[in-house]
Amino acid sequence: MNVLLTGFEPFDREPLNPSWEAVRALDGWRCGSATVRARRLSCVFGTAIEELGVHMDTLRPRLVICVGLAGGRAEISPERIAINLDDGRIADNAGAQPIDQPVVPGAPAAYFSTLPIKAIVRDLLAAGVPASVSNTAGTFVCNHLFFGLMHRLAAKPRSSTRGGFIHVPYADEQAERFPGEPSLPLETITEALRVAVATSLEVVTDIRQTGGRLH
Repeated sequence: MNVLLTGFEPFDREPLNPSWEAVRALDGWRCGSATVRARRLSCVFGTAIEELGVHMDTLRPRLVICVGLAGGRAEISPERIAINLDDGRIADNAGAQPIDQPVVPGAPAAYFSTLPIKAIVRDLLAAGVPASVSNTAGTFVCNHLFFGLMHRLAAKPRSSTRGGFIHVPYADEQAERFPGEPSLPLETITEALRVAVATSLEVVTDIRQTGGRLH
């Protein structure tokens, strides 16, 4: 049984992307009967979804967790919802900057993650890792990929594959370039993804506990 973990290449002139650095550290890791397969995706609208599709067709994973960077956040953030909207504050790595464009024309306005996001947060907090549910994955390539993943899964309702997206903070290696912004050790981010995989494989029906926000 394969688990597909994806991270992004660096973007916005950064030399590294902690999403990929943490994901690739888990390539080949076995969690019970499952094996993690790590793959790096382009930070490019359209291309990222295409690359994900190729990896899913090849690996036929039971679980897909896409990971991206959310600079400025202090916590590991399992995302609740993907919206059908591209609105780039900056250009992607191919120079594209779509504004108010649908990810998939004619598709639903949004999809919910099928990961046990609240159980993941519970287990991360129990492990001493700062975490909370996020209700916005943004409108850049992260949300674009998240929506593309969930649209693909929704098109195969009989499939047992589950998927979703997790945002991570800056790594400590980036702290010098972003003074005052929160960061986590790369080892902590990697361990958080290890917990997320284990919880997602174990928990089918998410727990019911508060995870909402006032704003």
